[in-house]
Amino acid sequence: MTEEHTLLAHLDNNWLGDHMPDTLFGQIALGLVLLLILVVLASWITSRVLTTITRRTLVAVGRDDWSSSLSHRRVFRNVSYAVPLLVVMSNIGLLPIDVRLSDFLTRLFLSAGSVFLFMALNGVLSAWQDVYALSTRAQTRSIKGYLELGKIVMWAICLIMVISIMINRSPLLMLSGLGALSAVLLLVFKDTLLSLVASTQMTSNDMLRIGDWIEMPQASADGFVIDIALHTVKVQNWDKTVTTVPTYKLFSESYRNWRYMFESGGRRIKRTLRIDASTVRFLTEVEINALSRFALLNNYLSDKQHELEESNKALGEWATMQGNRRRLTNLGTFRAYTLAYLKQNQELRQDMTMIVRMMEADSLGVPIEVYCFSANTSWVEYERIQGDIFDHLLAILPELSLRLYQSPSGADFNRVIGHATPDAADQAALTTYSPPAMR
Repeated sequence: MTEEHTLLAHLDNNWLGDHMPDTLFGQIALGLVLLLILVVLASWITSRVLTTITRRTLVAVGRDDWSSSLSHRRVFRNVSYAVPLLVVMSNIGLLPIDVRLSDFLTRLFLSAGSVFLFMALNGVLSAWQDVYALSTRAQTRSIKGYLELGKIVMWAICLIMVISIMINRSPLLMLSGLGALSAVLLLVFKDTLLSLVASTQMTSNDMLRIGDWIEMPQASADGFVIDIALHTVKVQNWDKTVTTVPTYKLFSESYRNWRYMFESGGRRIKRTLRIDASTVRFLTEVEINALSRFALLNNYLSDKQHELEESNKALGEWATMQGNRRRLTNLGTFRAYTLAYLKQNQELRQDMTMIVRMMEADSLGVPIEVYCFSANTSWVEYERIQGDIFDHLLAILPELSLRLYQSPSGADFNRVIGHATPDAADQAALTTYSPPAMR
């Protein structure tokens, strides 16, 4: 058997020797032709056969989104560039050239092939992000920061490998030399490390999602989060501008996230009506009877009158003086009416806090604050509900002999000093105020 193999090898050598050109130029040309044939064959197999098989396999298993994403990120193209370069590298010995030149070309083609392979791996990570962004889970968890970190690690490994190949040294020597540069690397990648920690903490604690409405005044950000990356978070403001905020700032500084408001199903209404203090007074029996026609006040007035009668009876002779008796006020009745009106409103959350309170009076009147929650969190509907409530409350004030405080305008001052003659409507407004129900 050994003799047969030796004979075949001798015949092959004789055949190659008979057909090998005698000149060095001819031998180099023949080697280049053979390398070109290998490159074309490897490129065709990679770009046509393997790529087609991979795409059809992904489509067959129901992952056609992966197939289109890999094509979009040029993964197949980069692989088709890398394989021919590696084929040339492994067969560079066919050329009858100097050993040192052959070694240099081998390392050069190996480095180029490695770069294209790492470009393909980074394309796979980008395709993963594209596919993940189309899923419902991407609305709550973003992996873009982790994938960007993976790309940085990939390129770092690629750089170390290329340098090691070109200088013909072990990559471990390169890594050991990085220990002395650790302080410099920490300084250079400071923002990356801070962003990585911040991104990890925000994701694990569910602090921020794509689609969240956040307010961060120190960064002039007020709008919806449209992108979460390793280094930056993009916020589209209400005026359609985009604010870019460093990721680590969202972890180290405070901001307001409105997502939990939407999840709760109730949006807070907190607005104040300032009542003119000069219109606050006690109600007479005639006014109380007139106000009893309101369904929202009927039960309140009857219960309150019974309570006041019992309290005044306990005073005995002291109750003969009006100053000692407990009496209903128009402002207190207005607060009771407002609370009853809120409780019967079906567009408000009845299971959440609902308060009508009087705050400390000041030079602008007596503040009456309405505090409740709308059942619809949409901005447009929320404003409509809020507007309907306060339209009604402003319209009901005259029925209770109350007036909203309003700073005097220039026309008011003109009428006071006599530079303008008020018309009939203005003259009626300057007369003693009397509500329609009490006339």
